This record gives sequence, C-alpha cells and structure tokens, in this order.
Amino acid sequence: MLIGTAVVGATTMIFSIVMALTHGLTENLGNLSLLYSPFLLGLITGGSIIYWFTGATTQAVATGAYRAVEFIKKNIRLEGVERASTEDSKKVVAICTQYAQRGMFNIFLTVFFATLAFACVEPYFFIGYLISIALFGLFQAIFMANAGGAWDNAKKVVETELKAKNTPLHAATVVGDTVGDPFKDTSSVAMNPIIKFTTLFGLLAVELAITLPGHVSTVLAAAFLAIALIFVYRSFYGMRIKSP
Repeated sequence: MLIGTAVVGATTMIFSIVMALTHGLTENLGNLSLLYSPFLLGLITGGSIIYWFTGATTQAVATGAYRAVEFIKKNIRLEGVERASTEDSKKVVAICTQYAQRGMFNIFLTVFFATLAFACVEPYFFIGYLISIALFGLFQAIFMANAGGAWDNAKKVVETELKAKNTPLHAATVVGDTVGDPFKDTSSVAMNPIIKFTTLFGLLAVELAITLPGHVSTVLAAAFLAIALIFVYRSFYGMRIKSP
C-alpha cells in the first residue's frame, strides 16, 4: 500500500513536469523517446540510484548490527542467569541509534544533492530519471518485501511447525532471516519516502533549473554531483563506529 501510493503520487507529479516542459504535449515529444540519449541515460541512472539505495540501507543495518554484537560479546555475559546491566543495554541501543542516524544522514543528503544535480543536467534526462526511480522502486520494493517476509516466515515454520531448532536447517533459516529483516523492514519500506521526496523536490528543482543559463546549470550539476558522490562513498565506507 505504501509503495503503491508513492508511485501513484510520483506518476502525477512526473506528468505535471512533462506537461510543463512540452507545453501541454504540443512540443518536443520526440525527447520522450528511447532514441533520445539523455532520456535513455536518465532511465538508467534512476535504476542505478534505486540499487545503490537498497545496498546503502542494508549496509547501514548490517554494520550497525555487527557493531552491536561486537559490543555484546565483549561486555555482556550471555551465559548463566546473570542479566545485562541497564547501562550496557543503553549502550547497545545507542550503537543502533547512531547507525540509524548516520545512515539516514548520508542517504538523505545523497538523494538531495543527486536530485539537484540531475535536475540541472537536462530536463528530459531528469524526466527519465524520475520515471525510472518510480518504476524500479516499485518492483524492487515489492521484491524485497516479499523475499524478506518469505525468509522470516521460513524460520518461523522451522521453529513452530517442524520443531527443528538447533539443527542445520534452522541455522540456514536464521541466516536467511538475517538478510530478510533488512529487506522487509528497512530497504523496501524506505523506498516509499525516497520516491515521494525525489519526485516532489524534483518538480521544484527542474522548474528552477530550466530558468538558469546553460553554463550555470552545468557548473551547478557538476558541483552537486560531486557532493552526492561524497555521501555515496560515506554511505558504504564512512559509516564505521570507531573502537573505543
């Protein structure tokens, strides 16, 4: 339902951009074709952003979880009946919160500056970009939600119906669930605001970009893209909690 409403809203806003740039579908209709290279490149770029986004969100969850486990193994005794202290529990929550904030910061700024950059590149390139964001985002979100749910339910089936805990089969489903949780609980649901923000903000950005002189748009596009690439790097390699 979330991704469906996002795509419907995105379709409306994309069509409004198309209507504005073609003056009511009366001019430059040939630019909305796969034969027009900027439009085709925009389609490819939008799909690339979706796959980067799913990878970056999964990376944030995976690294944060690893650091939390690392802290627990080092500081909390899991054997016996002794319970973890409140202070240690708060530190685990702080680690997870820190990664959530870092991940959100890097990913949002990448999307923000990439939208500005691509809006300044070329209007029909940007239309292709927005169409691809909505199309790839729709199918990727459906895939990740269903695949993640299937992995999660597979573990539950093994535990409750097959009564096969502490077996190789159960261990395999735990591995699957480790992948399934960020699929269904992070990447797929987060696709909804990304599609909505990109299309809504993009509508404003492209209307401003087409009023700028050509050389100014080129310089701004290069600058915004460079900033976006910095945060792309940070989303994978810069999100590390330093060891105490």
